[in-house]
Amino acid sequence: MIYLRSFKLSDYTNRNPNIYPDYVFKHVAGEVLLFDRITVLYGNNGSGKSTLLNVISNKLGISGAEKMTSYGHSIYAQRFLDLSSYQLGHDEQEHEIRQLPEGSRYMKSEDILYEIKKIQQSSVLREGIMYEQINKGMSKAQAAQYEATYAFKKKLENIQFSQEKYSNGETSMQFFEEYLLPGQLYLLDEPETSLSPANQIRMAEQINELARYFDSQFIIATHSPFVLGALHAKIYNLDAKPLQTAEWFELDNVQFFYRFFNKHKQLFERE
Repeated sequence: MIYLRSFKLSDYTNRNPNIYPDYVFKHVAGEVLLFDRITVLYGNNGSGKSTLLNVISNKLGISGAEKMTSYGHSIYAQRFLDLSSYQLGHDEQEHEIRQLPEGSRYMKSEDILYEIKKIQQSSVLREGIMYEQINKGMSKAQAAQYEATYAFKKKLENIQFSQEKYSNGETSMQFFEEYLLPGQLYLLDEPETSLSPANQIRMAEQINELARYFDSQFIIATHSPFVLGALHAKIYNLDAKPLQTAEWFELDNVQFFYRFFNKHKQLFERE
């Protein structure tokens, strides 16, 4: 399912080189991005891929969007948003989609790290155990008494011990397995954070499956060669002028990895 069909960037660029986000997108002003089930925004640091995700999420008004300001004011950013536009897709009966799924959201790499930290904090675990007991039928007074018992303390210690066995990367995989659901639009900013190459590919395969079989759509900012190579995605190269699509193996970051390992290939070919 394609919920977001296209996004047109503002064609107005302020002459002041410091106005945000005009200066970030001056080389792609007025460009139209056409989205697939999975679309990747590729670019090196400073290319504007993360900013573009935030622009789209602000324009769509979805959860996770961060307020945009320039010189401490929102007028410039709001002008950019006002002059940008988008088109929603069509459902299976070819009817125009009127609104995005309610669970659609923009997830940044720092959001994922924050969730990992929350999972590993005892205060959050404590609240989770109390909430679980109340859901099972305890009154608040009974739950407060339970919190003072040895059984509660032991349960808390057991959960903390089990979570300490997992790395940030493993917890990240747990996060994606729990939060990426069917039938949603997701904007993901560098979701490979904390993941090993093997887990980056696992995550990409999970995204492929959700997009192909479970009616989810993804717009992803990344420069990971493993994610780029594993996703079945349309790729926009934000480093290119003018904006253009590319195959994953043509991208500079992937080519850099290829040259590096090719230079040392004799080390891998030893018997």
